[in-house]
Amino acid sequence: MSTEIGTAAERTVEPGRVRQMWHLLEPLHALLYYAPEAVEEARALGHDVEERWPGYFAWRAAPLGPAGAERVGSAFYSFSPEMVARYVPGIWRTAAPVDVLDARLRAVDRAYRAVLGSEVVDGPDLAEAAALARRAAGAAVTAGRPLAAANAELPWPEAPHLALWQAATILREHRGDGHLVALLAAGLDPVESLVSFAAVGAASEQTFASRGWSESAWSAARDRLAARGLLAADGSVTDAGRALRERVELRTDELAAAPWVALGPESTARLAELLGGPWLAVIGSGLLPGENTLGIGKI
Repeated sequence: MSTEIGTAAERTVEPGRVRQMWHLLEPLHALLYYAPEAVEEARALGHDVEERWPGYFAWRAAPLGPAGAERVGSAFYSFSPEMVARYVPGIWRTAAPVDVLDARLRAVDRAYRAVLGSEVVDGPDLAEAAALARRAAGAAVTAGRPLAAANAELPWPEAPHLALWQAATILREHRGDGHLVALLAAGLDPVESLVSFAAVGAASEQTFASRGWSESAWSAARDRLAARGLLAADGSVTDAGRALRERVELRTDELAAAPWVALGPESTARLAELLGGPWLAVIGSGLLPGENTLGIGKI
């Protein structure tokens, strides 16, 4: 395989570097969904925190404004429509998106200080990382990428650690929006995308069950994939199915490359170096699940 990817404009970044930056930034973003400080902020807004989903849908969808279930479901893609409708638009009756946006920055501030420590949060290395990540996020073209665009439209926080979180969020949603393009081009609908991802070992079917699909919907998707020769009769992945998923992930990397091309190889390498300590602290906190629906660590 070539060590370069994408169009002529993108052929200054290695595919492994693009994926590495996602792996480094994703935990810094995802801390919002699991940190106890975020649970406390969600409770203060009035959300039911006995389960994680009211807070999750509110935190992630708030940049879209008071969007309904169809728009949120479209942007999130892999959740069943029935599951989305259980929470959206009801979450906006609990707390308006503008209030959720303020609360999520408070949650990130508190969570970062708890996990990283104030010395790191207020230190020069994190400020440098924030400046580099913001440069990369500013180079992310958001046309056709609704979640990336919604987050990019928000004002930048002044505090470096909050700017780092916002940059990480823009970049992960930019990648995620591009991933949906790759899935659509591969002819994988929302539930098929999960069934095929489980089949290649990205995560267990039990982990993907969190997306709310019924057993009958999952079984029907498996049958459709088998009819295309992507799964065997027993649900295991075929060579064709594995190759299709590899093309999806490669295309996702290609579509996520532009911010890192713009940042340049030296600055991207420097950002990767600076993110190592915070990444280790977040992973070492034990707050994030060991297995995730994004396939990090498996793909």
